[in-house]
Amino acid sequence: MALDPKIRINLERSVFCLVDSNPTALEALSGMVRGFGVRKQFKCKTGAEAIHVVKTQELDLIITDAHVGDMDGYDFLRWLRREAQPEAQFTPVIMLSGHAARSMVEKSRDSGSNFVIAKPFTPELLLQRIFWVSKDERQMVKTETYVGPDRRFKNLGPPLGIKGRRKGDLSTHVGAATDPNMDQTDIDQMFKPARVQL
Repeated sequence: MALDPKIRINLERSVFCLVDSNPTALEALSGMVRGFGVRKQFKCKTGAEAIHVVKTQELDLIITDAHVGDMDGYDFLRWLRREAQPEAQFTPVIMLSGHAARSMVEKSRDSGSNFVIAKPFTPELLLQRIFWVSKDERQMVKTETYVGPDRRFKNLGPPLGIKGRRKGDLSTHVGAATDPNMDQTDIDQMFKPARVQL
């Protein structure tokens, strides 16, 4: 689903934190974001750098790779949702993943990600997901076992193509990817509830 060309998004005053241990990928991501009009961005090559930025800056969006060198991107996300200062815990996060197996997408969702984008991706797709995050109306949830966007669909119903509600959450140990990579459309359906008539 492409963005309506009539929609204007002004990201000039937004502050982004970009996290990727691959310098080339980080520069490419930075260039895309700069092309969207974002003037203030913090580029981090490690989870430790990203944690420092979160502790010292007010951010509008974090875009992180699933693997950030010194720590797992999922661990960084869990730290953000559980241990960061309260005003930063609900900062929207888009997770980038070269391994889009269902288990990895679910792990990202269950760590508190707002959306997942499978690599490689186009600037148009990234801009569309940034727009989705800005329009995301899900409540943020804080419980003993989960912090992040509400994963329950209640009145909105389940994502398209999925029958009923999930029976339960994944265990804390998901393991290595064993399933084939998911299509970006399937990933999006896991994160974007759709209204259904019950």
